[in-house]
Amino acid sequence: MRILVISQYFWPEDFRINDLVRRLSERGHKITVLTGLPNYPKGELAPGYRWHGPYVENYEGVKVVRAPLVTRGASRGARLLLNYVSFAISASLVGLLRCRENYDAIFVYEPSPITVGVPARVMSWFKRTPVFFWVQDLWPESLSATGAVKNEKVLGAVGALVRWVYRGCKVVLAQSEGFRKPLMTMQVPDERIVYFPNSAEAFYKPVPRGTSWSGQALPDGFRVMFAGNMGAAQSLDTIVEAADILRNEKTIKWIIVGDGRQREWVQNEVVRRGLQEAIHLMGRHPVHTMPSWFAQADVMLASLSRDPIFAMTIPAKIQSYLACAKPIIAALDGEGARIVEEAGAGVGVPAENARALADAVLAMSLKSQDELRQMGESGLNYFNGEFERELLLNKLEAVFEKHVGKR
Repeated sequence: MRILVISQYFWPEDFRINDLVRRLSERGHKITVLTGLPNYPKGELAPGYRWHGPYVENYEGVKVVRAPLVTRGASRGARLLLNYVSFAISASLVGLLRCRENYDAIFVYEPSPITVGVPARVMSWFKRTPVFFWVQDLWPESLSATGAVKNEKVLGAVGALVRWVYRGCKVVLAQSEGFRKPLMTMQVPDERIVYFPNSAEAFYKPVPRGTSWSGQALPDGFRVMFAGNMGAAQSLDTIVEAADILRNEKTIKWIIVGDGRQREWVQNEVVRRGLQEAIHLMGRHPVHTMPSWFAQADVMLASLSRDPIFAMTIPAKIQSYLACAKPIIAALDGEGARIVEEAGAGVGVPAENARALADAVLAMSLKSQDELRQMGESGLNYFNGEFERELLLNKLEAVFEKHVGKR
């Protein structure tokens, strides 16, 4: 099958679309990727890239066509809007000029922004090719939930754009069953919505016991590890407050692996509250090293702010934690916490409830290593039955085969 994948983000940026593209290619599909010049997360062009390109590359046998864009910069305000809009416009033009083949399907990866749907609709109209749109982030709900946009007129305009994008899709793939109702509110018929959750890359697997650690020195004690983006949505203030509540539990150590807009705030709070012995910020590290980091933790932590939109979401880190057979504390509402508890992989506590999080961490710290190991194994078994990537790829191929050739 000939598939055009449209994603604003792609290798060398670390997103799960990279793995999906590679596996589809290995399965014999002819893939072309239409993407932008890489500039995430630093907001500047990645090493080896300049405004003069390269604009056409090869990624493990896959043709990659890049479109120029305004870089993210500090990822705020007008600069971020320009980043989104510039890609939508340039990818539409570049796609028509450089993606000249006839495709069986257009597959769109949308972690954010929804504007990635603009070149998809343009290409679909000219190519007469069905669009399969994989929703990772609900718009305009996520804009209001994070506080990025508060103006009702702007949110209304974004909502109109979202409906226009969805209207041109043959199938809308939802990373969470919780997305179904909001998608229907955006006038997507239920029969065109398919639940298609995230998996985890092949390198996410349990690290054998006894494997030596050669990374940064970590504090001794019961290690609670948060890994991933340090943004407003992750409710890092709840983690800091819970650590403060447990400041007298000297054996409990909070390890944060990642980076983001809130890192400086966390650093300042750690100093202000005198929590240097409790909270340890380890910085950003290559994604393929994450299983080794997870292996150094006693329990993994996922957290989100309290908002209806986040309650509908399954944070992708949940699948990564499950695949690595780690016990989990899910400090969030809705789907993510439900999955952790349904899997028997750990416990869920309400979002933004620092006391409940502190109590859960303390309770976990009193469990035996065998009990924690059993939680991790239960989570891995659940992952293999619900989120294993070959299983999901089979499902995606079946969706393509059902709808390709039909208008």
